[in-house]
Amino acid sequence: MNSEAGLDTSDSGGGQAKKQFPNLTLVLAACAACIGGTFQYGYNISVINAPTKPVQSFINETWIHRYGTHIQEGILTLLWSVIVSVFTLGGFIGASVGGMLAIRFGRKGALLLNSVFALLASLLMGLSYPTGVFELLIVGRFLIGLNAGIGICVQPLYLGEIAPKSLRGAMAMGTSIFITGGILTGQVVGLKELLGGDDYWPILLSTSCIPAILQFLILPWFPESPRYLLIDKGDDIQCSKALKQLHGSESYHYEREDMEQERVAMLGVKPKKPWELFMDPNLRWQLLTIMLLNCAQQLNGINAIYFYANYVFTRAGIPVEKIPYITIGTGACECLTALTCGLLVESLGRRILIIGGYSLMTVWCALLTVTLTFQDANPWVPYLSMSCVFAFILSFGLGPGGVTNILNTELFTQPARPAAYMIGGSVNWLSFFFIGMIFPFIVNGLQQYCFLVFLVNCCLVAIYIFFAVPETKNKTFLQIEQEFQALYGSKRNAEDASVGNLSELLNTADM
Repeated sequence: MNSEAGLDTSDSGGGQAKKQFPNLTLVLAACAACIGGTFQYGYNISVINAPTKPVQSFINETWIHRYGTHIQEGILTLLWSVIVSVFTLGGFIGASVGGMLAIRFGRKGALLLNSVFALLASLLMGLSYPTGVFELLIVGRFLIGLNAGIGICVQPLYLGEIAPKSLRGAMAMGTSIFITGGILTGQVVGLKELLGGDDYWPILLSTSCIPAILQFLILPWFPESPRYLLIDKGDDIQCSKALKQLHGSESYHYEREDMEQERVAMLGVKPKKPWELFMDPNLRWQLLTIMLLNCAQQLNGINAIYFYANYVFTRAGIPVEKIPYITIGTGACECLTALTCGLLVESLGRRILIIGGYSLMTVWCALLTVTLTFQDANPWVPYLSMSCVFAFILSFGLGPGGVTNILNTELFTQPARPAAYMIGGSVNWLSFFFIGMIFPFIVNGLQQYCFLVFLVNCCLVAIYIFFAVPETKNKTFLQIEQEFQALYGSKRNAEDASVGNLSELLNTADM
């Protein structure tokens, strides 16, 4: 059995030792894709928090200039809510079309095209202040949301297809690492000492052009996804050339064999549309799994943790003016755990990390409910609450925050993968929008007991993964598909086999 590049083992044929580490070109290609992909998603989620008051003041001044009167408080709140939430609408649309763009223009081509939306969004948001047109902020936020939605769909697709089997999990963690890196960067850049001052918000919102420009300059030097070139386009020469560049001339043939097996298995199979996945009984459990995981990623309580963080830090005696710096600590914590998950995912596997992550989050939800309920019982209780906040973020980053994106790639073969990303991404963005809409009502109605809702969610997801999802570590895409069919399609496969045997007997009789 051939082992993949990146393992320190020997194949059964030649016994050649393989590299323990990925080719430098492979790592740089992943970084080039991520900087203009999921980094933008994380950055634009966090960077909008800093200029809240300056932007609202700008809207009020513009309103006075236009209509000669101050804007009503309700209208101002509505406009600000639209500026913030239209990002989610753009993300949902981007995720819905990202798979089609990846098929039409290729993974690399779709990422480069996507950067145009970021450049245009940065231009519009930067021009809003000098032109006195606050509506440009709404259009700009929609476009940057569109960019984030396409990026979070296409970029993990690219990473999963250029990575060797033995390093696929670690490479796919680039998605989470750059999301958390983007969040942390947005928190740092949004400090008042940098671009968070009242006069710098147009520049702050325009900085999304920097990752887009970097991607335009760097990504063209790296190849298209070899799987896309071979299986989708049938270009054997360019596929081999891309594999040599990504994996080296000595190791690329191991990956080539794996792709050839998948290509042969997929002969005559066209890329699937999203609705075709729902109608395919062989993909029912894979589809259910990614929909559940993407939904749970937004509904697991991580947003509640960040919401309550300021309250917990304040009760712990941290001065209000110092809280933004502590918040950066939470972002750094999540980024560190994403890096740690990347180091552990190939040794521990996907199941242990995601089940362990959700199980620990269940525990922290229970403890945080107790500590917030008895916050005034003892001076040390607020510090225990603060510990639970950081522990929850660590558990999220080590499991659900990273492994979800890996499973989106691994549970599907080439024809179904873009459509699966479209469905998973759309569910993720809809859940993001849903939690944004109902979260204030949950918090106001249940107070600290809202974590009991998230506790149940985390517990149920951990149970589902334990019983329903097999380990995917160090397996080819075809092996994973066959394992799901063995678990959930055995009856159907047996019937197909019986029909095939009967047909063979009939043909023999005719002869």
